[in-house]
Amino acid sequence: MNINEEIHKLKKERRAVILAHNYQVPEVQDIADYVGDSLGLSIQAARTDAEVIVFCGVHFMAETAKILSPDKKVLLPDLHAGCPMADMIDAEQLRALKAQHPKAKVICYVNTTAAVKAECDLCCTSANAVKMVGEVLKDAEEIIFVPDQYLAAYVTAKTGRKMITWQGCCPTHAKILPEHLLEGKKRRPAAEIIAHPECRPEVTRIADVVASTEGMLTYIRDSKTKEFIVGTEQGIIHRMQKQNPDKQFYEPAKAAICPDMKRITLEKVLRSLKDMVHEISVPPETADRARTSIRRMLDHVD
Repeated sequence: MNINEEIHKLKKERRAVILAHNYQVPEVQDIADYVGDSLGLSIQAARTDAEVIVFCGVHFMAETAKILSPDKKVLLPDLHAGCPMADMIDAEQLRALKAQHPKAKVICYVNTTAAVKAECDLCCTSANAVKMVGEVLKDAEEIIFVPDQYLAAYVTAKTGRKMITWQGCCPTHAKILPEHLLEGKKRRPAAEIIAHPECRPEVTRIADVVASTEGMLTYIRDSKTKEFIVGTEQGIIHRMQKQNPDKQFYEPAKAAICPDMKRITLEKVLRSLKDMVHEISVPPETADRARTSIRRMLDHVD
């Protein structure tokens, strides 16, 4: 029995569902029941009758899955798979910022810890951040947006709404520079540049399309364009190529690889199911408050 067969066997025995983020290594994506973005995966898992969720992603994603599926056991195959951006702000720091701006509404990117989500009025994703700020919070006197300064800059550019921001960012997306995209365009003039809103403003300004990971996949599927320069973590190209075998995808920056996302391997997924490790828990009060900020967002999502 090979490792894939062992995983499938144990998955059935444990009544488990395997989730893989778009940035996971190809073999982990291929073994998963669902591949997607972090919140979408957590919502999908909550709708299943699985008793166990194996989340092939990073820590905050597994926390979000636990928040939305409090009665399910959530496992993270590598406990060290974290998110540098999520770690750039903690609940104490956010409370201090809120104290300086007592009238502000607080919105946090989903790439945050459960404790930070619990301190917020509203959560957002890269796909709906513009809507959350431009529509849901349109009457707010002030808005605090944490932790991603680049996503905040993109939202401000789209809505005209200035916000109180935090100096956080995704180190992987920050490595993608305009010259990487422009060099790619010079070599492949027919290609479209598609970038994630976590990229630097000088990158999103020159992109033909700015979209979340799922937004990218939808756009590429429907586009008549055959070549794309992909401005996000390069793990997503595996799924792009599988879904669009007639199209070509290029990496503008070889350094745009998230080391935390690459921590999870098939061997770790197998061990997770065998030994039921590593279980992720969220204190009930924190989970309840964090769930409220997520639900407020979902109430406004079509």
